[in-house]
Amino acid sequence: MNETVPIVRKDLQFIPVQQDGHQLIFIQDHLGLAPEGRPISLPLYRVMALLDGTSTISDLQMELMRQKGGTLVGKDEVKNLLVLLDESFLLDSERFKKARDEIVANFALKKIRPCSHCGRAYPDDPTELKKMLDEILASQQPVPEPEGKIVALIAPHIDLSVGYQVYSSAYQMLNYMAPSRIILLGVGHNMVEDFFCLTDKDFQTPQGIVKNEPSVIRKLRATGGEIISDSDFAHRSEHSIEFQTIFLHHLLEGKDFTIIPILCGFCQSNLNEYSRSAYLEKAGPFLQELKQAIMEPDKATLVVAGVDFSHTGPKFGHEMPARSLERRSTAHDQNLLKHLSQLDAELFWEESRSVRDQYNVCGFSALACLLEVLPRCHGDILNYQIWHDEATGSAVSFSSVVFTL
Repeated sequence: MNETVPIVRKDLQFIPVQQDGHQLIFIQDHLGLAPEGRPISLPLYRVMALLDGTSTISDLQMELMRQKGGTLVGKDEVKNLLVLLDESFLLDSERFKKARDEIVANFALKKIRPCSHCGRAYPDDPTELKKMLDEILASQQPVPEPEGKIVALIAPHIDLSVGYQVYSSAYQMLNYMAPSRIILLGVGHNMVEDFFCLTDKDFQTPQGIVKNEPSVIRKLRATGGEIISDSDFAHRSEHSIEFQTIFLHHLLEGKDFTIIPILCGFCQSNLNEYSRSAYLEKAGPFLQELKQAIMEPDKATLVVAGVDFSHTGPKFGHEMPARSLERRSTAHDQNLLKHLSQLDAELFWEESRSVRDQYNVCGFSALACLLEVLPRCHGDILNYQIWHDEATGSAVSFSSVVFTL
């Protein structure tokens, strides 16, 4: 009997990159177990692609022999390769599960969610961070005060150095209001099976602690029931909310405010039918409870959705480069933004359905949530940009929108 081999972890991201004329694969691991910044070769990636739970040692032997031009490859060589992959925490093995469970348990014990991207995506020194945020906010001409009361913002969660102008146009809006409660809708990039992930942890930033509001979280968790993740672990390394907290702390320093951080899972993988009606059937009570929190008369509440829009090119599963898809993906983004600004949830869902989410709008679920919980208002699109990653032939679009009564 030919023995099967372990599978590759399903929570890893594999990113193809052209470097010095060679195609390499970079691995992103949200747990931080796999070696960071060290690429693997395309031949090794092809071997790893066979580790899906159905391949055998013989299958791997054949692949390695093909790569070596027919040179015989023994079983011991294959097994040694598997040991090396396991030691690098790339396999869904007992060794990996033990390390993962320890990380999850340690995070569960924390009362404060540590900043995971400080010192990497932005400075961990408060003075340097303040300087950086001031420069970002000044990168755009002053945005005029909108007519009406501000109730919500859409801001990016792309790297700060890339999306700085769009962050600026979004967060300049805080010059015109002082919220005491901020509902933060983020994207649960590593969520697979849950609609929402809540946490009652306070958030650490280099400038200080941003306070949570556990009483509201408890109500939301009780109302949401089975659609809420049992664990808050998805928040540990998620940047879509973290990036918003540093702007909020910076701009509201010295003012009394709390956050309610909510990560939104992917609707496509959580619904039997990809439709608004199916979404409301599952999430309706939770959304209603959240809307009540937003409408509380004694709280000046702001909703912020930290989202990006289309993700195109080989990095995101397309065979064509992003520039070849740009005209169509941009048209899709603009239609979504139009329906968002008009608070037309039905057409928003229909636009995504019409292209079968072909352009990987990672913020779709958070924006779908936003549409259901806002009071009757209208949105104004402040900025829209596309960032091209030339090394991978890929691109990400992002926007800023303000909603006012």
